[in-house]
Amino acid sequence: MNSWLDTPLTEALGCRYPIVQTAMGWVADANLVIATTQAGGFGFLAGATIAADELEGEILKVIDATGGSNFGLNFHMFQDNATQCVDLAIKYRLRAVSYGRGPDKQTIARFKAAKVLCIPTVGALKHALKAVELGADLITIQGGEGGGHTGGVPSSILLPQVLAAVKVPVIAAGGFSTGRGLASVLAAGGAGIAMGTRFLMTRESPTPAATLEHYLKVNDPQQVRVTTAVDGMRHRMIENRFINHLEQAGSFGRLRIALGSAWQWKQQTGMSLGHMAAVFVRALREDPSALSQVVMAANQPVLLQRSMVDGAPDEGILPSGQVAAAIGELLSCREVIEGIASEAQQCLDALLARSQARPSHHPASIGEPL
Repeated sequence: MNSWLDTPLTEALGCRYPIVQTAMGWVADANLVIATTQAGGFGFLAGATIAADELEGEILKVIDATGGSNFGLNFHMFQDNATQCVDLAIKYRLRAVSYGRGPDKQTIARFKAAKVLCIPTVGALKHALKAVELGADLITIQGGEGGGHTGGVPSSILLPQVLAAVKVPVIAAGGFSTGRGLASVLAAGGAGIAMGTRFLMTRESPTPAATLEHYLKVNDPQQVRVTTAVDGMRHRMIENRFINHLEQAGSFGRLRIALGSAWQWKQQTGMSLGHMAAVFVRALREDPSALSQVVMAANQPVLLQRSMVDGAPDEGILPSGQVAAAIGELLSCREVIEGIASEAQQCLDALLARSQARPSHHPASIGEPL
């Protein structure tokens, strides 16, 4: 490999290739991070869905298998064990942390003192500017093509906007699964790519076979669409029976589905008969659609668990980027990473060769290929 793939990302994160595996809930476990790290990429543990009493063990498992702490931890400040995530990242001197709704300046200062890099994910230019102001070391932009909670700006617009506005290295996510995509980001001035769906659809992914089969059957990007039916926010996922049912229901119908779902998994959601009755009475006086979103948002971890852990894809939600439609087989993490790196280098080598072959004494004529 030559210097095309030596970028500010590989320099900062200490990985061989400028390819990041994102922290997908119930998917980015120690085994996936280990496979990513050993293949030369950079992986993030999904701290938001790893049980608090298991998180330190998962971190140690990666350290033991890879011989160091050259990986990251993702968390949200609103999760119950956010303080634990911060403390463990600092204790083990992990290379980086990633987050959406991020920590305050004081917490970021703690990370910096421990030399833990801060890599927030943003979906809009204003959020990128705020993240830099708070002390981000690198930024991941996620275009609207990306899976899960996502913004409405595509990567092709968001990446150049942010590159022109910030001085820190920028990683592009949302719509990437190939070496051509990586080459385009590097050519634009980006530091690398981050992928979720492509790593979810690998042989090392812990996602159950029945759920992976659902992902592999997607052959049209329009099947991976945005819905606001779950919690009122933009959420890109694969269309399935549960989402269609939720979207087609009226205000009270959605509330009934939300309450029924919470009651079905009452042990995990804490829903009691009295709580259910109180929510329904409130709905008669207030806005049933708003209340259904509140209940469904609380259900969301369980809905994700149903598909990503229990292997019941039609009973839960299937967050996914649109690139699922372009992925037809399950490869190993090594095959994915090395294949992307090789293709990217070939693209960039060819671009350089074309530029060197063109005579420099006259400009390209109209109609001449660039």
